[in-house]
Amino acid sequence: MDKKLILKRGKEAPVRRFHPWVFSGAVSRLEGNPQDGEPVSVHSSQGDHLGWAHFQSGKVTARMLTHGPERPNEAFWRGRLSAALKLRIRLGLTGSSHTTAYRLVHGEGDGLPGLIIDIYGRVAVLQCHSIGMHAIRQDLCTILLGLEDLALDAVYDKSMPYLSEGAAEEKSGVYLSGHADPCLIKEHDLSFMVNWETGQKTGFFLDQRENRRLIRNFAPGADVLNLFAYSGGFSVYALAAEAHSVTSVDSSARALEWADENVDFLGKEYSGRHTSVCQDVMQFLSETHIRPGLMIVDPPAFAKSPHKRHQAVQAYKRLNARAISKLSPGGILFTFSCSEVISQQLFYDTIVAAGLEAGRPIQVLHHLSQGPDHPVSLYHPEGNYLKGLVLSVT
Repeated sequence: MDKKLILKRGKEAPVRRFHPWVFSGAVSRLEGNPQDGEPVSVHSSQGDHLGWAHFQSGKVTARMLTHGPERPNEAFWRGRLSAALKLRIRLGLTGSSHTTAYRLVHGEGDGLPGLIIDIYGRVAVLQCHSIGMHAIRQDLCTILLGLEDLALDAVYDKSMPYLSEGAAEEKSGVYLSGHADPCLIKEHDLSFMVNWETGQKTGFFLDQRENRRLIRNFAPGADVLNLFAYSGGFSVYALAAEAHSVTSVDSSARALEWADENVDFLGKEYSGRHTSVCQDVMQFLSETHIRPGLMIVDPPAFAKSPHKRHQAVQAYKRLNARAISKLSPGGILFTFSCSEVISQQLFYDTIVAAGLEAGRPIQVLHHLSQGPDHPVSLYHPEGNYLKGLVLSVT
């Protein structure tokens, strides 16, 4: 017998509008005692069958997989993964010698809520953010290996940090198929070393690819300050565009080792223009005498839940006010938030407040977001997690 989730009266509207999440407060009752990760049939209070979902106890109780009678099976998963791959083919990301890393599956944006798959050359890295996806990871691996346009050598599962305690049997990442050492990828013909086993997220921040390329327009001849630099993505682009100098700041010594290594791929003449500083960013800004002409502020998520939103807003304001005050006249600021609970409008308003606190006239040149291989469902605006502004500061 199918296990069922029955919604409260009037709570079916978001599901009918193709929103992929069912919150616990919308659930009237469960039938069949579904366990975390199991598929459930979702019904309205009137008994209408609305679709199938992965069940998981918690705030988001169900993640919709289908909005209709189709029950997820092997053909369904193959179809969704094939559709995701076809989109990346249309985006020109597969089979390219210029860019060899991209996101293949972006959760809700690709109709696969709770699943992230990044491609690094011939390696696929999975992140399962739901127990349901984690339960079928080996099936997903088998399908991935059968997709001819991928031609994979290895599939690595890095779900453990993203699942609730006890949900993942592994204490670290595991290879579901094959094995691969950290590899060199290309991004717009620039080289980066990626280690999916020890690096943050899946190893590299692929969502910033097109924003990194935009740096090329502003970097020539500039003294550049890259804050929260991680492995130096923005730094490498700035140097390749003939920046006068680049300073990369991060609190992680290991991350800066990767940054230095990635800068070295450009050649010794570029390495001489690059300086790594291992220090807390706010402390660095309070002490430095650098007056950069171009600054990148790309912090980690300051809030991962709504109840920390106000605290995060204050942190973004303090950080950006200090950054704006340090820019040389006519300087350019690339500033970002990757906090899902910070809306685009709230981020904009926060930067306005930071600019007012710094007391400087500012022009907005660009509104930025994640790249097209991180698509957002029209019905799930929460998927638009990366917000960015390019500002000219007088």
